[in-house]
Amino acid sequence: MPDAAIQGLPVPPALFQIVFFAVVAAFILFQLYNVLGKKVGRQPQEDAKTPALPAAGEPAIPARPLLDAQTMAAISGLKARDPAFDPQKFLEGSRQAYETIVRGYASGDRAALKPLLAPAVMDSFETGIVARETRGETEQVEFLQSPRADLESATADGDRAIAKVRFLSEMRSKIIPASGEDTAEPRIEERRTAEHWTFERKLGAADPNWVLARVEPANA
Repeated sequence: MPDAAIQGLPVPPALFQIVFFAVVAAFILFQLYNVLGKKVGRQPQEDAKTPALPAAGEPAIPARPLLDAQTMAAISGLKARDPAFDPQKFLEGSRQAYETIVRGYASGDRAALKPLLAPAVMDSFETGIVARETRGETEQVEFLQSPRADLESATADGDRAIAKVRFLSEMRSKIIPASGEDTAEPRIEERRTAEHWTFERKLGAADPNWVLARVEPANA
């Protein structure tokens, strides 16, 4: 009966130590699993789902739409003379100029208009501003949404760069009659406009700014 004989024998100290350390090791491994086996912090798959943000202090860069082949063909005349011409940057600037000029004309802000207009256009605007001032009226303009700007053509003629933009806009005008009139109610008008604006600048000039040289009606 070997089993009975073994049960009756004392356990050797060396064997006891082996069993003790095995139990301790199992306990430590169990604790490590409890810690390392859990998802702690950000997981790789979470990083893949989170859009990258610009670093602190860096501005977000909006996506710039690609210009179609028709537009690229329309600007080829100017690109041949001025390879640095950036049509998308030009459109962004022309839209800002459009809003500034419309508001400036409505409010009679000659200082804002003068650097943006060719002399002939400034004279025409001045005539309209003086007529409104003679009537004693004031006008305020509000854009109902950002105007749409489409670059129709860009070319070079002699030493001039010429670019035509088609603007579509919706705006609300508030026309305030002369003070003291008994009929005294401001006139509110909402309108949609479609116009071709032609901008020009001198090629190779130190001043890279464009000026408005012509305004024409366009199809809506």
